[in-house]
Amino acid sequence: MSQPKTIQDENLPIWLPRLAVHGGPRFLQIADALQAAVADGSLKPGDRLLPQRRLAAQLDVDLTTITRAYDEARRRNLLEGRGARGTYVAAPKVELTSILDLSMNTPPPPDGVDFDDMLKQGLSQVLMSADSELLMTYHLAGGSDSNRKAGAKWLAPMFGHLDSRQLVVCPGAQAAIAALILALTEPGDVILTEPMSYPGLRTAATQFGRRIIAVEADKHGMVPERLEEACRRHKPRLVYLNPTLQNPTAITMPQRRRKEIAGVAKRCDVRIVEDDPYWLLADAPPPPVATFAPEQVVYISTLSKCLTPGLRVAFVLIRDPDERTRFLVALRSFALMVAPLTAALATQWILDGSADRLMEGVRNEARLRHRMARDILAGRYSGAAAEDGLHAWLELPTYWSPSQLARAAESEGIAVTPAEAFATGSGSVNAIRISLGSIKDRGRLQAGLQRLSYLLARRPESFGGAVV
Repeated sequence: MSQPKTIQDENLPIWLPRLAVHGGPRFLQIADALQAAVADGSLKPGDRLLPQRRLAAQLDVDLTTITRAYDEARRRNLLEGRGARGTYVAAPKVELTSILDLSMNTPPPPDGVDFDDMLKQGLSQVLMSADSELLMTYHLAGGSDSNRKAGAKWLAPMFGHLDSRQLVVCPGAQAAIAALILALTEPGDVILTEPMSYPGLRTAATQFGRRIIAVEADKHGMVPERLEEACRRHKPRLVYLNPTLQNPTAITMPQRRRKEIAGVAKRCDVRIVEDDPYWLLADAPPPPVATFAPEQVVYISTLSKCLTPGLRVAFVLIRDPDERTRFLVALRSFALMVAPLTAALATQWILDGSADRLMEGVRNEARLRHRMARDILAGRYSGAAAEDGLHAWLELPTYWSPSQLARAAESEGIAVTPAEAFATGSGSVNAIRISLGSIKDRGRLQAGLQRLSYLLARRPESFGGAVV
């Protein structure tokens, strides 16, 4: 039986380049070289690599650099450890799922940011500076002083200086929406929203026995005159808005419309829940509605949509102290607290600037993906769609219905979300939402978009799924 090939000690390993002084982090240069060597066949599955100490000596770098390089290569599924036998080039990973998911609104991998390294460093800082027992015990709902101060810093681009005592830290925006419904409405009460709206609102309202009524919207969002009519007629307790890069239509409500909506809320004395997860991803968005009617609006900003879903942290701005107390009581009924370790990591990242770097990487990658999608799906993007955020609203040709297209796409290995999933009224919209962040690899995203483009160009009668 032949022995596995070993990279020789006496010469610089053939798969490694000379490390460039200005070529970026050395561990990434090494990992990139490994990936290139596997791609061009210089290294093959089963080849054994030098032990880390010997490779570090050959390259004149410290052991930590090699360890990080090997860890990064393992993350890319290039290497596998075999205990005392050493580290080997891994066999190609078999992709067991062929579904290209364009249905889930998650941030894309950040462009130019080593997320794994950022996560390790952030957790390291948290563990060095915090008592581990405090990170693993119960905390009062609403967040600590440091969590709320981090929240005030996070919201500064929208509001400037904030009193952090007016903020509540929640385990995600969905929990915040549910708690607001419980705190500010009664069973049978009406909640007004746009005809196409976030499905999580409808789910929570239905579970709690509240009624959702749609208010007419145009190319700028909810129509103020129709809102005022609905307020007079239905006496709602809440109005739900997602005014920036709206989910699903990608409309950003202009400043004048926001002022008009705020004026209606004041005249009709109705509370607005402004769910604004994409504001920081948008290019020069207008001020939040909450800036025009501070006492009427509760503002929600989640980290899950602009940083990473794993940070189940949302900041809720509630200026009225009595409403804030009622909100906390409602929140405690189903979500006692944000996980302390998660909240500590979010706070660390916000205060040390890592969150801003991560968000900039997400923003840049999202814009690259929007440009790719526009090129491939030319003419299908809604006229109101921007090149920011995580999703696009695609208007369908008349020969496709949203549910029909979604079923056909699934047969082609693509998941999309039809307009019906967002509908709160009786009207129909011939469109689908596609999400551009959930497919990690840009090449696979491109393939999925091209496949979707081909499907859109075909009439349903020419589509035939396999019979099994």
